[in-house]
Amino acid sequence: MNKKFLKINQNDNVVVLLENMTKGEIIEVDNKSIVILQDTLFGHKVACQNIAKEESIVKYGEIIGQAQVDVEIGEWVHTHNCRTSLNEHEDYFYNPIFNDLPKKNNRSFSGYLRNNGKVGIRNEIWIIPTVGCVNGIVKEIERKSQDLIQDNIDAIVSFNHPYGCSQVGEDQINTQRILANLVSHPNAAGVLLVGLGCENSGVEDIKKQIQDIEKLNMKTLICQNEEDEIEIGLAYIQELIEVAKTSKRTQQPLSKLIVGLKCGGSDGLSGITANPTVGIFSDLLIKEGGTTILTEVPEMFGAEKSLMNRCKDEITFNKLVCLINGFKDYFVQNNSPVYENPSPGNKEGGITTLEDKSLGCTQKSGTAIVVDVLHYGEQIKEQGLSLLESPGNDLVASTALAAAGAQIVLFTTGRGTPFACPVPTIKISSNTSLYHKKNNWIDFDTGISLNEKTLSECSNDLFEKVISVATGEKIKSEAASYRDMAIFKKGVTL
Repeated sequence: MNKKFLKINQNDNVVVLLENMTKGEIIEVDNKSIVILQDTLFGHKVACQNIAKEESIVKYGEIIGQAQVDVEIGEWVHTHNCRTSLNEHEDYFYNPIFNDLPKKNNRSFSGYLRNNGKVGIRNEIWIIPTVGCVNGIVKEIERKSQDLIQDNIDAIVSFNHPYGCSQVGEDQINTQRILANLVSHPNAAGVLLVGLGCENSGVEDIKKQIQDIEKLNMKTLICQNEEDEIEIGLAYIQELIEVAKTSKRTQQPLSKLIVGLKCGGSDGLSGITANPTVGIFSDLLIKEGGTTILTEVPEMFGAEKSLMNRCKDEITFNKLVCLINGFKDYFVQNNSPVYENPSPGNKEGGITTLEDKSLGCTQKSGTAIVVDVLHYGEQIKEQGLSLLESPGNDLVASTALAAAGAQIVLFTTGRGTPFACPVPTIKISSNTSLYHKKNNWIDFDTGISLNEKTLSECSNDLFEKVISVATGEKIKSEAASYRDMAIFKKGVTL
């Protein structure tokens, strides 16, 4: 029998509807009958008790906002009668609550061991521009090189971006680091780095940011120095392929797998199905010695204290406090409120406040200890769960995850999106109707956890899916040849 609603925590004063309901319908909550007072869509919230004006709205057992008016039992609770409780600044205190997951080290996947010790899950040739001025050139080289794909070369792809020049200071360094990290990414069996020749983040600047550069299968091209840059580029691609095609998959421990965690276009079920499923997956991978990365700092606002209390020590806690307050300051300095979220699509799907969104979003991190907090452009240093500085923007955050070292990104959504970042981006739907409607986009459905399977069963299925993708299974965005890359721009443009 299908459930009509879900009360997530016994302390909640709202329930989430699991199907559309019309005015006058009755649901039974905690042994009392509640009459639905308005037509209300699935994923949205209904009060399961009377809530006085200024009283807290509680979901997930946590405060997601304050009632703007008196709310009657059975009334739809959303942006018209609930407001955020977030402030620009808050004092934080370290109160460690650890869940040190036991290690198993039983599972493996088949990947490509690179000369620098990293392991890739794809054997691709990447063409990376140092500056947006050469985007057209790298696209032309990509187009003309498709006939060169052979043997075990999975793809030849280029990644356009608009930056690499007219930047200064930290903003310029961030661009250089992201590009350098992609050049050294293990999913790339060979890389052609293409510059113009007069930009302020040129080929040599990128190379300075790359560790163990001598161990990479890499070519560089400066277009202003060549009479026919397309011809030279294609010749370099052929040379890169000759080396890359000698790579073979070998069994690798899951401790070599790094998975990025991201959500976008969330709905009222994202924090009930998709994100908890990914959270259990994250714990399963970490038990095997693997690594996960949670990002989207603005979507930690309102849920940051639970992450802070999971930090392995006070140094890591202080790094996270600086990360949260630093991002809040970034909003304030740009005259934007820290709660300028959720998006219109989120609200349509049932998410009311940023706390509502964040408490669902951070469930992707599971229960593991936070072992490190990374600045934007930094790469993974420790196995386990790390937090990464990045905005919530889907393309920017997913690119940051790839640049940090993730070979795969898990992307949960209740609304759907076709995009993919530089690495395989597994789309996970929070509801089954989306999975069927956009089956050309979505790779995995967690909506079935509402009736057909448990969250634990869904997580085990997702775990097997990730191992299969890491071993070579192509996902929907790869079949469609969707690839995107975006860099976080937050400085002066000259």
